[in-house]
Amino acid sequence: MQAGGRILFITMEARASQNAGRVMDGPTNPMVTPLLTDLYQFTMAYAYWKAGKHNERAVFDLYFRKNPFGGEFTVFAGLEECIKLIANFKLTEEEVSFIHKSLPGSCEEGFLNYLREIDCSDVEVYAISEGTVVFPKVPLLRLEGPVAVVQLLETPVLNLVNFASLVTTNAARHRLVAGQSKMLFEFGLRRAQGPDGAIGASKYCYIGGFDATSNVAAGRLFGIPLRGTHSHAFVSSFMSPDEILERSLCSSDGSSTCEDFVTLVHSWLSKIQWLKSLGGIFGETNQSELAAFISYALAFPNNFLALVDTYDVIRSGVPNFCAVALALSDLGYRAVGIRLDSGDLAYLSSEARKIFHTIEKELGVPGFGKMIITASNDLNEETLDAIRKQGHEVDCFGIGTYLVTCYAQAALGCVFKLVEINNQPRIKLSEDVSKVSIPCKKRCYRLYGKEGYSLVDIMTGENEPCPKVGERILCRHPFSESKRAYVVPKRVEELLKCYWPGKSGKVREELPALKDIRDHCIKQLEQMRPDHIRRLNPTPYKVSVSAKLYDFIHFLWLNEASVGELQ
Repeated sequence: MQAGGRILFITMEARASQNAGRVMDGPTNPMVTPLLTDLYQFTMAYAYWKAGKHNERAVFDLYFRKNPFGGEFTVFAGLEECIKLIANFKLTEEEVSFIHKSLPGSCEEGFLNYLREIDCSDVEVYAISEGTVVFPKVPLLRLEGPVAVVQLLETPVLNLVNFASLVTTNAARHRLVAGQSKMLFEFGLRRAQGPDGAIGASKYCYIGGFDATSNVAAGRLFGIPLRGTHSHAFVSSFMSPDEILERSLCSSDGSSTCEDFVTLVHSWLSKIQWLKSLGGIFGETNQSELAAFISYALAFPNNFLALVDTYDVIRSGVPNFCAVALALSDLGYRAVGIRLDSGDLAYLSSEARKIFHTIEKELGVPGFGKMIITASNDLNEETLDAIRKQGHEVDCFGIGTYLVTCYAQAALGCVFKLVEINNQPRIKLSEDVSKVSIPCKKRCYRLYGKEGYSLVDIMTGENEPCPKVGERILCRHPFSESKRAYVVPKRVEELLKCYWPGKSGKVREELPALKDIRDHCIKQLEQMRPDHIRRLNPTPYKVSVSAKLYDFIHFLWLNEASVGELQ
């Protein structure tokens, strides 16, 4: 274990030395190195080198074939990490040595020297902006460069995009079901697939529309707002208010001090119990729970939010919270609210809200009825939808397991296909039409209609003229002859932009801040027609090719397909 840790430390140190003066920071996870790839990428690289093909100019498209979660949209994410990998792609001497040991003994020293020299200075990366709503077959990234180098990038780039896009899409779907007015918190750290799955999920759930995370490490790394209070363990660790030794609390403005906050809380609890409008719905509350609430309020008088379902929500948790909140109000503080982590969330939130409104009205405490109610407890799309249909008073949802693990679908299924080499278009054929690739270097556009919604994405050959606003263009399904439509766009957006120009001299798009990516994602969803993004029976979005590209696809298909013979 120590030896392995020592090797990792030396490797990272060597990499840091090699990357001195680099143009940008490396990937968030230090395990993302040129070795984070499949062995066959290196065996192919050697075979390319041995055949003298390693520097041939190749073009690869990264795309997916089917939208996840039974929906009709996906949100693209992971681009920033891909560019960081590419910007810092350089093998250390120890890594070259390990590759040498891992390849068959026939591997020549000249290939190792080649590996020592390669980087991505001759690679160009074109991509759709991170946070954009995307659809099957349309390239998310296009990588151009020496075939051996770009081949080495295949596995790590797929790894960085697949989960990122899947969990961002999952988060966006939860946001759409919950509605824009509700706060969404990602609480999945403890159930995520390891540390990297947890960190990635926190980042990409934020892009997908979540407001905060419980993950402190992600908060530090990415500046995501943090949320969290206490667990059932904190509540059940107390036995009675007699345990509370320090009972004084200074007022919010510092002008006075309450010497016995515990007694003040008990006096408010008695007043609540006698309120006729509450109809005697509770009697003696759980005193150990009350002690926990008081202690937490003494620690965080400005941020008091209580978990109220340890014993009984309506008969104990809510009244105990109210008593502490009213005592804080006497001293000029405003409690935040409650969290529900079990039971009938729609019913309990509605009943709690009624109690809050009653206290505001009967006791004359302004704003008490607007206490924040947070709900958690293994929530997912289905439960959010059910709670919404039942009617509820929840302001914030804390969602964990089903969100960060993408429980409803294990993987997105992005692929990385060669579409051109040495300016010669290439196609991958299959008996399954959905697996036939779209050849050649392409340009991709999104066409918008008069209502502002996007109508169709269209791919064209690289040298075809750009679709123009107000001019009719024929959009064809790539593989179905009868599916075609004319479109007169009111706005045209080119999707692929240059995010890594290599040494081409082209202008490079800057990577936006995380908050800007999140805002872009939210705006993108607003620009989609509602029937494309609804949860049940969504309408498929149209992805098309130009008439010229359609003809070329089928010409190449016929040219490459074998001709059978009947006897």
